[in-house]
Amino acid sequence: MCLDVEINASGANGQQLVSSGQAEFTALGSASDVMLAAANSKNLTAVATYGNTPPFSIFANEKIKSLKDLEGGSLGYFINLTPIASAMLDAADVDVSKVELIKMTNYDPTVVTRGQVDAIVGYASNQPESLRAQGLPFTEFFPSDVGVEGTYNVMEVNSEFLADNREVAADFMRASLHALQFCLDSADECLDVLAQLADDNGQGSVFSRDQLERTWNVESQWVKDSNSGLPGTQTVADWKAEYELVKQFGNVDNLPAITDMMDETLVADLYADGELIWPGP
Repeated sequence: MCLDVEINASGANGQQLVSSGQAEFTALGSASDVMLAAANSKNLTAVATYGNTPPFSIFANEKIKSLKDLEGGSLGYFINLTPIASAMLDAADVDVSKVELIKMTNYDPTVVTRGQVDAIVGYASNQPESLRAQGLPFTEFFPSDVGVEGTYNVMEVNSEFLADNREVAADFMRASLHALQFCLDSADECLDVLAQLADDNGQGSVFSRDQLERTWNVESQWVKDSNSGLPGTQTVADWKAEYELVKQFGNVDNLPAITDMMDETLVADLYADGELIWPGP
């Protein structure tokens, strides 16, 4: 696509970089992450949503047989207790005032199996898969278990950049979606590339090929299971259920309309007859 792209992997908050104009694109875990940021910034636009499966789960010590069992116990979380997790607890009739909420600083999932914390809100494709690979016993609860709906993975762009450089933004997304399709079609080759990149940058121990494969096996299925069938395409309807959850559990006063937070056509226009137009029209 003749794009000269610098990847900034050092920023602690990609949304802040994009909102301030220091970067143009960033990826987020779900639409609720976009909505919480949009409540405080008007310079972010979602251009792609990759699935209709919430990426979160609550994984727990094996003694926890139901979410209700967390009453009198402890629940860890990273950054914030996500609206999806709050909705899960509410749907399971958990009295959150009886649960000790602990902000986690350690991503080691074995703190759950060792009993240091009873459960953690984590990514279903990551920490629980690591425990499963180690053969450690634990219990896992998914949003779908209690009828909670959501989204998986959203790409955001700086709104001003999108308005001024729509064709460039489209080319960036076209390249990104082409790479995604390559990984969906050729998982082993894709994982080899990713593992080598991690190793070349001194992060091979953190992003081992085994862990990358476990994560990809889960997340690629979320992409394949997307309601649209076309990776990245999004509609207001895709976000509605999660929007209602954020209004109820997100602790935000002024939540913008969904149409103010997303662009429904940028990615949709990159497809024709169910196939990504490559390399371009």
